[in-house]
Amino acid sequence: MNWNYQELLPPDFAPDSRVWIYQSNRLFSLGEALQIEDLLKNFTENWQSHGTPVKGFGNLFFGQFILLMADENATGVSGCSTDSSVRLIKEMEKLFNVNLLDRQLLAFVVKEKVQLLPLAQLQYSVDNGFISADTLYFNNLAATKEELEKKWMIPVGESWLAGRITMNVKPARGKQV
Repeated sequence: MNWNYQELLPPDFAPDSRVWIYQSNRLFSLGEALQIEDLLKNFTENWQSHGTPVKGFGNLFFGQFILLMADENATGVSGCSTDSSVRLIKEMEKLFNVNLLDRQLLAFVVKEKVQLLPLAQLQYSVDNGFISADTLYFNNLAATKEELEKKWMIPVGESWLAGRITMNVKPARGKQV
């Protein structure tokens, strides 16, 4: 899979543009993905903050991550306009029977696929070799375009998860510990 998502981001948005990432608990079908793209396009074309159009962007990445972005250099995003985006996400949850707001479900790239893992099973996955410090992790806490570009897909060892787990260090063959 091509993991180079940066080229899909709008180049005319400021680096400090606000970003919201919603991860689905499953991969969307092609038909669902097309519907989501239409819903996001319609939403961002009509997104407003106190009656002023928001310079917005919405897209589905890797068939599983809904991304919304607002360039606040053009128009500030108010609580009401943020609420409207959350309403859209909740409507999508109902429409597609998915969970988009579960922050306890983590996503990794394992064997060239997005694999989901409950936070409670993270240490078990490390202990059993499914996840390592080099495994790519989707850091859905990225809050700006710049963070999205540089810190969305990062190795586990460079993420906030590193402080929550103990990495196994196996001795080299033939050496006693």
